[in-house]
Amino acid sequence: MNNAPALEARRLSATLGAAEVLHGIDLALESGRWTSIVGPNGAGKSTLLKALAGLLAHRGEVRLFGEPQAKIPARLRAQRLSWLGQSGTGEGSADDLMVYDIAMLGRLPHQRWLAAPSAADRDAVERALRTTQAWDWRDRPLGQLSGGERQRVLLARALAVEADLLLMDEPLANLDPPHQADWMQTVRALVAQGKTVVSVLHELPMALAADELVVMNRGRVVHHGTCGDPDTHAALEQVFDHRIRVHRVADQWIALPQ
Repeated sequence: MNNAPALEARRLSATLGAAEVLHGIDLALESGRWTSIVGPNGAGKSTLLKALAGLLAHRGEVRLFGEPQAKIPARLRAQRLSWLGQSGTGEGSADDLMVYDIAMLGRLPHQRWLAAPSAADRDAVERALRTTQAWDWRDRPLGQLSGGERQRVLLARALAVEADLLLMDEPLANLDPPHQADWMQTVRALVAQGKTVVSVLHELPMALAADELVVMNRGRVVHHGTCGDPDTHAALEQVFDHRIRVHRVADQWIALPQ
């Protein structure tokens, strides 16, 4: 792997309907880091993540590990970039599928057309389901699970890809606090392996545990910096109209209402 950013946007803009929702964004995210994207409702966080993932039409350029994303063959791109969308989005048609089969979908980029899963595929799926504590449900239909359980299965599917870059849009939706802590531990383990994680989070205390923060407002990136940087804290407080304040508590940064 070269020293290029894991993910880079150059003059990235996007339009939904008649409205421009991303405005000429330039952003470079280093490899081996966990970056969280935060901002008020309507800031363009999820739209930016979808554009970076190649799931939304856009203007400008996205580069994946230094290569123009549009020029990377789809199968190779799917091996290198894993996506976890918002809970429940587009998953209704999968309700009759077994949990194990849902997780195995993450291995499709690695499989030949119509080929049976390999031993490596099965090992990757088992690791992913055990990581998310979903292995015991492997023979249950997705539709029988609670919202939090479903989210853990969908996370397992994203992990099973074993991609170098994982993009997650509101991955903590429906997860209770212990499983949110498990998610953060999983992310930290991925980063320790050299993986890159980019997450859109509404949970500001969890977002502040990342390595870097991208602060958005009105379709623009207003700040990108480390989570411990006072300038990052000032930008975060600014976009929330100073209704929150960042504090240091027990060696952790947290955001509390003013």
